[in-house]
Amino acid sequence: MKIIAFGGSNSTQSINKRLASYAASLFENAEVEVLDLNDFAMPIFSVDLEKEIGQHEIAKAFLSKLKEADILVVSMAENNGNYSVAFKNVFDWSSRIEKDVFQHKPMLLLATSPGGRGGSSVLGIAQNLFPRYGAEIKGSFSLPAFGSNFDLQENKISNTELDNELKDIIKSNF
Repeated sequence: MKIIAFGGSNSTQSINKRLASYAASLFENAEVEVLDLNDFAMPIFSVDLEKEIGQHEIAKAFLSKLKEADILVVSMAENNGNYSVAFKNVFDWSSRIEKDVFQHKPMLLLATSPGGRGGSSVLGIAQNLFPRYGAEIKGSFSLPAFGSNFDLQENKISNTELDNELKDIIKSNF
């Protein structure tokens, strides 16, 4: 089983990439590949630019990576209550090539933030929108107060109750 995981942020210190990596590591007998959105940087999408250059090769590469997956683990970064620009741009370019960006793959959808709501706004937006783009969301999880609930040295959730909640979601749905 192959898992493709990524955080919806282009921060080099992305807490969502850390959460996605950790969650992916909890799947038994899985090969995990963690994508970095910085490897999929493209000019800001516009229909005028698309008309000029056509389908972007980097968006094709992103879709190709998702196609390799048996399961997707995606942790959404929240910027002002919505997707990060980095994720939205990759998503916009990709959706113009293939409407079902997530290719009907089972998905574990996550979010975290430094605050107490744990990215719940962007998580809700993604839960509503992603199925229209081929996501088969099997479970979702929000980790509040990342700095207090995630051990950067151990690279895992330090709050036992929250850690068990994530593990139960994976065990029950995948």
